[in-house]
Amino acid sequence: MQKTLALLFVLCFTVFSFAQKTLSGKIMDDDGQPVPSASVTVEEPGKDAIIAYGISNSKGEYKVTFTSNESNVDVKVKAFNQKPLVRQVSNETQTVNFSLQSEATEIKEVKLKTKLITKKGDTISYDISEFDSKADRTLSDVLKKIPGIEVNSTGQILYQGEPISQFTVNGKNLMEGGYGAIVNSLPKDAVQKMEVMENHQPLKILQDKVPSDKAAINIKLKKSVTMTGRGETGVGLSPFLWNLKLTPMFFGQKSQWVLNYKTNNNGEAVENERNMLAFGNRWEGRRIQASQRNWLGVDKAGTPQVPEKRYLMNNVHYLSANLLTNPFKNKEWELKINSNYTNNTITRESASETVFDANSQFPNGKVTSERRNKFYDNELKGEVIFSKNAKKGFFKNTTTWNSFWNLDRGFIKNTDNTVRNENYQMDESFDTPASMFQNSLSTIIPFKEKLVNFMSYVSYQKDKQQLSTLYEGIDLAQFFGSGRNYSRLDQNLWLKTGNISHSASVGFSYKKWTFTPRVGLDLSFNDMESKLYGDRTLLENRFRNDITWNELNPYTALELSYKNSGLSLNINMPVNFRSIDYEDHITGVSKELSKTVFEPSVWMMYDFASFWKFSAFANLNYDFGDFGSVYNGEMFTSPLSPNVKNSSIPENRFITFGPRIEYRNPLNNLFFNVRYGYNQTKRKLIGKTSLISGSKSIFQMVDYDNTTQSQSEAVEVGKYFPKYKTNLSLSFSNRDSNSLSLDFNDNLIENKSNGQSAGLKFNNTYFSWMSLDYNLSMNWNKNTNLFRNSTNKSSGWNHNLAAYFYPKENHTFGFFWDDMTSTQSNESRRNKFFDASYQYTWAKKKIDFELKWLNIGNNKVFETIGYDAVNLSTFRSAIQIRPSQVMFTVKFNFK
Repeated sequence: MQKTLALLFVLCFTVFSFAQKTLSGKIMDDDGQPVPSASVTVEEPGKDAIIAYGISNSKGEYKVTFTSNESNVDVKVKAFNQKPLVRQVSNETQTVNFSLQSEATEIKEVKLKTKLITKKGDTISYDISEFDSKADRTLSDVLKKIPGIEVNSTGQILYQGEPISQFTVNGKNLMEGGYGAIVNSLPKDAVQKMEVMENHQPLKILQDKVPSDKAAINIKLKKSVTMTGRGETGVGLSPFLWNLKLTPMFFGQKSQWVLNYKTNNNGEAVENERNMLAFGNRWEGRRIQASQRNWLGVDKAGTPQVPEKRYLMNNVHYLSANLLTNPFKNKEWELKINSNYTNNTITRESASETVFDANSQFPNGKVTSERRNKFYDNELKGEVIFSKNAKKGFFKNTTTWNSFWNLDRGFIKNTDNTVRNENYQMDESFDTPASMFQNSLSTIIPFKEKLVNFMSYVSYQKDKQQLSTLYEGIDLAQFFGSGRNYSRLDQNLWLKTGNISHSASVGFSYKKWTFTPRVGLDLSFNDMESKLYGDRTLLENRFRNDITWNELNPYTALELSYKNSGLSLNINMPVNFRSIDYEDHITGVSKELSKTVFEPSVWMMYDFASFWKFSAFANLNYDFGDFGSVYNGEMFTSPLSPNVKNSSIPENRFITFGPRIEYRNPLNNLFFNVRYGYNQTKRKLIGKTSLISGSKSIFQMVDYDNTTQSQSEAVEVGKYFPKYKTNLSLSFSNRDSNSLSLDFNDNLIENKSNGQSAGLKFNNTYFSWMSLDYNLSMNWNKNTNLFRNSTNKSSGWNHNLAAYFYPKENHTFGFFWDDMTSTQSNESRRNKFFDASYQYTWAKKKIDFELKWLNIGNNKVFETIGYDAVNLSTFRSAIQIRPSQVMFTVKFNFK
């Protein structure tokens, strides 16, 4: 830890040891008139590399900030119909004026060619046509090849390693964070450019007052009014397969809409497009990704770390509609209506083996398990957003409804010889209807020189859960006492939660500072009731709960923001009064907690030398648990794991901080960032898992002061080579952490883990007859159990190759290779997959006809191996994956 911090400070010192200098002045012609749009570049003598640049304004004024350790620098000035000028100046802050001589610029040939990447202020623009290949069809295909941009497995877009805060099309935020449908279905040919807006403050009234460290993306279309979209229809074999996608879109000046219907049983999780991937700015109000609170659950078959299309056995229907319109003549007001519905059936199957070490709780014991699942998911969401975003005021009200009707099925067959030889099986059923309502309101009103903000949030959620299990061949007396055995258990649970949050603040500015004092009140009301039935008979109070958990949190805070051309600073200093009241109505046990805590946070951002940015954040937070942290009655959260949390109310303290340095140079298409993160958690409770056998356990929380910490270092470099049409990025990260738990004898078990990961991305479209995409990721892990003085090492690597060949116009052959290996000690598991495709394009109609053969080798299972450092056991699994299948698909644009 000390060495890492020392290295970090040395790095920061190195960056800032060369003081930042500024050149400014005017550029005039030989008639004494200002020269606008002249480029001013700063270079180190003898080096053909630009270290800073600027553009003169309409008055001929320019300003360039740079950092160099040379005693002198070269300043080059260029302008249309002016003779270029080069002057060497000393490396210091000064005013330098230039007088250019007129010189006619002879144009022998006119070529309109945009630059790959351009930067203007905080906006970086990418001409996506320069990054695509012949095989690309949608925006998503191209984004993965742009330097500085990454699209993770969930579809979320990252810029410089961080999620974007907003995704807009032609400046309008139609999708409100759920942008997956547009990214996956917007034809690339409709897009003119992609704009990354760094330090983006989405609220116009707060721009230049409250800084932001988040980036946003805007997609600028070629036409201001665009009717477009993407469609697919396909059938296949092994077994009968289908795939249908219909996503028409309209983007106009007054309205936008996207309709989306997708259904398939070929392993594509199209329902992920409903996920909220960006949550915007806190001033916009509170938005929560609604989900069921599944305190219970069936035993689930494993899922491999491969793309979902390799293993997902699904039958999905997903429908969504998104509408944005300006309901009034005043275009600042917007009405958005978003809705979606999902009906999905998923099946899974896996087999596993757990072998305990000789010095574990069950020396050389072994558990084998076969698991099968069927999940029936139904989800409906509706959302209405009414907003105004203007320089003279802000208003946003968001109302959301969510309903869930899910049903999970599970079957498990175990052989367990850790305590006694047992062969048993369980049929499991989990019914989980739930509903949620949310309403968020935020408004900012200018009053003289001040900004008055009111925010309100109300939510209510109900969950009903029933976990039913039929047991065969197993003695449950280990949980209930001698002579008590059941063939069926029904664990019933009812949850109700209501949240109310109100706040008011007043913001006023002094010079470059903005001060925002705020007061607020958060209320949370929660009820939980649970009952356990054995062979349909209600069991005693030991297995019942009837509790309330209520929270009261009045607070006051002062937020300070500072912003100038290079430095942004935000300091938030809230004082929170936390009051928690817990009561068990069956046992009569009640617990209370009242704490006043100071939870400051700070972040700063400093832009220097045109292309560099340094940022850092630090937070101190307290957590006193939430609904579900305490309950006195035992509850079967899974069929063989009764839990009880009859401890005191949790008290946790979190300290986090992390600096990062970024370099973004559109002149040479180079992007990189270096990040460091540190987290420390201090708790008064610790988890204790008592293994009754290799497959049965009891979990509880007990009082025990403990502290854990983690730190991570990461670097990512991306470079685009226009001459070779190649995008190359490299990444590396290191993470150290420790975890604490109690074993069945109340011994403190500390595990230390160290892990590294490295990645490489390579895209090439240099050859007219071929394009290539290649991704490689590797990881190395070391886990040490300090109590038992045992160490385990594991590693893995994964590479994905996609090669496209174009032997003739409109004909494309594709070859795909996924290869994954996991290694535990001296034992390895390798999984290889090969696919092939042929595509013919009807160029006149822009229709693609594709024939694709997936999993040519017809692999039936995916094998993995891992290690549990706490319980000292090796875990092996074989997970069922999709068989070899052939699909014929027709793909087309709507216009």
